[in-house]
Amino acid sequence: MAPLKYLQAYPVTLQDKVRELIAQERLGEHLAKRYPDRHEVQSDKALYAYVAALKQQHLKNAPGIDKVLYDARLDVLRNALGLHTAISRVQGGRLKAKKEIRVASLFKAAAPEFLQMIVVHELAHLKELDHNKAFYQLCTYMLPDYHQLEFDLRVYLTWRELPSTDNTDVRER
Repeated sequence: MAPLKYLQAYPVTLQDKVRELIAQERLGEHLAKRYPDRHEVQSDKALYAYVAALKQQHLKNAPGIDKVLYDARLDVLRNALGLHTAISRVQGGRLKAKKEIRVASLFKAAAPEFLQMIVVHELAHLKELDHNKAFYQLCTYMLPDYHQLEFDLRVYLTWRELPSTDNTDVRER
Protein backbone atom coordinates (compact mmCIF):
# COMPACT_ATOMS: atom_id res chain seq x y z
CA MET A 1 0.00 0.00 0.00
CA ALA A 2 1.71 3.20 -1.19
CA PRO A 3 1.62 6.14 1.23
CA LEU A 4 -0.44 9.16 0.25
CA LYS A 5 1.93 11.88 1.43
CA TYR A 6 -0.64 14.68 1.52
CA LEU A 7 -3.19 12.54 3.35
CA GLN A 8 -1.07 10.77 5.96
CA ALA A 9 -2.75 12.53 8.91
CA TYR A 10 -6.21 11.38 7.84
CA PRO A 11 -7.96 8.13 8.85
CA VAL A 12 -7.05 5.01 6.89
CA THR A 13 -10.67 4.64 5.75
CA LEU A 14 -10.49 7.99 3.91
CA GLN A 15 -7.10 7.13 2.46
CA ASP A 16 -8.51 3.81 1.22
CA LYS A 17 -11.37 5.61 -0.55
CA VAL A 18 -8.85 7.84 -2.33
CA ARG A 19 -6.71 4.80 -3.23
CA GLU A 20 -9.81 3.13 -4.68
CA LEU A 21 -10.55 6.15 -6.88
CA ILE A 22 -6.91 6.18 -7.99
CA ALA A 23 -7.01 2.47 -8.85
CA GLN A 24 -10.18 3.03 -10.90
CA GLU A 25 -8.57 6.10 -12.54
CA ARG A 26 -11.56 8.17 -11.40
CA LEU A 27 -9.97 10.61 -8.98
CA GLY A 28 -9.78 13.38 -11.59
CA GLU A 29 -13.40 12.79 -12.54
CA HIS A 30 -14.42 12.92 -8.87
CA LEU A 31 -12.61 16.24 -8.37
CA ALA A 32 -14.05 17.69 -11.60
CA LYS A 33 -17.58 16.94 -10.39
CA ARG A 34 -17.00 18.50 -6.97
CA TYR A 35 -15.02 21.50 -8.24
CA PRO A 36 -15.92 22.20 -11.87
CA ASP A 37 -14.97 25.90 -11.93
CA ARG A 38 -11.66 27.75 -12.09
CA HIS A 39 -11.22 31.13 -10.45
CA GLU A 40 -10.34 34.28 -12.39
CA VAL A 41 -7.83 35.72 -9.91
CA GLN A 42 -4.83 35.51 -12.22
CA SER A 43 -2.61 38.50 -11.46
CA ASP A 44 -0.85 39.57 -8.29
CA LYS A 45 -2.94 42.75 -8.31
CA ALA A 46 -6.18 40.77 -8.49
CA LEU A 47 -4.90 38.42 -5.75
CA TYR A 48 -4.12 41.39 -3.51
CA ALA A 49 -7.66 42.75 -4.02
CA TYR A 50 -9.13 39.29 -3.33
CA VAL A 51 -7.14 38.89 -0.10
CA ALA A 52 -7.90 42.45 1.03
CA ALA A 53 -11.64 41.89 0.52
CA LEU A 54 -11.60 38.69 2.58
CA LYS A 55 -9.55 40.40 5.28
CA GLN A 56 -11.96 43.34 5.37
CA GLN A 57 -14.92 40.99 5.62
CA HIS A 58 -13.57 38.82 8.46
CA LEU A 59 -10.52 40.42 10.11
CA LYS A 60 -11.03 44.18 10.14
CA ASN A 61 -8.82 44.68 13.21
CA ALA A 62 -5.94 42.48 12.05
CA PRO A 63 -2.69 44.11 10.91
CA GLY A 64 -2.61 45.38 7.34
CA ILE A 65 -1.05 43.43 4.51
CA ASP A 66 1.66 45.12 2.49
CA LYS A 67 2.18 42.59 -0.28
CA VAL A 68 0.28 39.66 -1.79
CA LEU A 69 1.51 37.64 -4.74
CA TYR A 70 1.64 34.31 -6.51
CA ASP A 71 5.01 32.67 -5.96
CA ALA A 72 6.33 29.98 -8.31
CA ARG A 73 9.12 29.17 -5.85
CA LEU A 74 6.86 27.87 -3.08
CA ASP A 75 7.53 24.18 -2.70
CA VAL A 76 4.36 22.15 -2.36
CA LEU A 77 6.47 19.15 -1.39
CA ARG A 78 7.34 20.87 1.87
CA ASN A 79 3.65 21.72 2.45
CA ALA A 80 4.07 25.37 1.51
CA LEU A 81 0.83 26.06 -0.33
CA GLY A 82 0.88 29.59 0.91
CA LEU A 83 3.23 31.60 3.07
CA HIS A 84 2.82 34.50 5.44
CA THR A 85 5.83 36.52 6.47
CA ALA A 86 6.48 39.51 8.65
CA ILE A 87 9.64 41.28 7.56
CA SER A 88 11.06 43.72 10.09
CA ARG A 89 13.36 46.51 8.96
CA VAL A 90 14.93 49.41 10.77
CA GLN A 91 14.13 52.70 9.08
CA GLY A 92 15.80 55.56 10.85
CA GLY A 93 15.13 55.05 14.53
CA ARG A 94 11.98 53.02 13.97
CA LEU A 95 11.33 49.34 13.46
CA LYS A 96 8.89 48.76 10.63
CA ALA A 97 7.23 45.41 9.94
CA LYS A 98 5.79 44.48 6.57
CA LYS A 99 3.31 41.62 6.25
CA GLU A 100 3.32 39.52 3.09
CA ILE A 101 1.18 36.66 1.83
CA ARG A 102 2.44 34.43 -0.94
CA VAL A 103 0.32 31.79 -2.66
CA ALA A 104 1.83 28.93 -4.65
CA SER A 105 1.40 29.72 -8.33
CA LEU A 106 -0.08 26.28 -9.05
CA PHE A 107 -3.29 27.68 -7.53
CA LYS A 108 -3.74 30.06 -10.46
CA ALA A 109 -5.45 27.14 -12.24
CA ALA A 110 -7.31 25.75 -9.23
CA ALA A 111 -10.91 25.81 -8.11
CA PRO A 112 -12.01 29.05 -6.43
CA GLU A 113 -12.75 27.10 -3.24
CA PHE A 114 -9.11 25.99 -3.02
CA LEU A 115 -7.79 29.51 -3.47
CA GLN A 116 -10.18 30.76 -0.81
CA MET A 117 -9.06 28.02 1.60
CA ILE A 118 -5.38 28.91 1.13
CA VAL A 119 -6.07 32.64 1.59
CA VAL A 120 -8.21 32.04 4.70
CA HIS A 121 -5.41 29.90 6.14
CA GLU A 122 -2.80 32.60 5.57
CA LEU A 123 -5.10 35.36 6.85
CA ALA A 124 -5.69 33.39 10.04
CA HIS A 125 -1.94 33.57 10.65
CA LEU A 126 -2.28 37.34 11.04
CA LYS A 127 -3.98 36.68 14.38
CA GLU A 128 -2.73 33.19 15.31
CA LEU A 129 0.83 32.22 14.42
CA ASP A 130 0.59 28.56 15.42
CA HIS A 131 -1.66 25.83 14.08
CA ASN A 132 -3.56 25.51 17.33
CA LYS A 133 -7.23 25.22 18.28
CA ALA A 134 -7.78 28.99 18.11
CA PHE A 135 -6.20 29.07 14.63
CA TYR A 136 -8.57 26.44 13.24
CA GLN A 137 -11.57 28.06 14.97
CA LEU A 138 -10.67 31.29 13.17
CA CYS A 139 -10.37 29.43 9.86
CA THR A 140 -13.81 27.86 10.28
CA TYR A 141 -15.24 31.24 11.32
CA MET A 142 -14.06 32.70 8.00
CA LEU A 143 -14.84 29.57 5.97
CA PRO A 144 -17.29 27.16 7.66
CA ASP A 145 -16.34 24.16 5.49
CA TYR A 146 -12.61 24.84 5.90
CA HIS A 147 -11.73 21.31 7.05
CA GLN A 148 -13.51 19.64 4.12
CA LEU A 149 -11.82 22.00 1.67
CA GLU A 150 -8.43 21.32 3.24
CA PHE A 151 -8.97 17.59 2.79
CA ASP A 152 -10.18 18.02 -0.79
CA LEU A 153 -7.20 20.26 -1.54
CA ARG A 154 -4.89 17.51 -0.32
CA VAL A 155 -6.74 15.05 -2.57
CA TYR A 156 -6.24 17.51 -5.46
CA LEU A 157 -2.50 17.67 -4.76
CA THR A 158 -2.38 13.86 -4.66
CA TRP A 159 -4.19 13.72 -8.01
CA ARG A 160 -1.81 16.27 -9.58
CA GLU A 161 1.13 13.98 -8.91
CA LEU A 162 -0.45 10.87 -10.42
CA PRO A 163 1.51 9.52 -13.39
CA SER A 164 -1.62 8.13 -15.06
CA THR A 165 -3.82 9.65 -17.75
CA ASP A 166 -6.42 10.37 -15.05
CA ASN A 167 -4.83 13.73 -14.27
CA THR A 168 -5.26 15.34 -17.70
CA ASP A 169 -8.99 16.01 -17.68
CA VAL A 170 -9.29 18.48 -14.78
CA ARG A 171 -5.91 20.21 -14.98
CA GLU A 172 -6.44 21.54 -18.48
CA ARG A 173 -9.71 23.33 -17.71
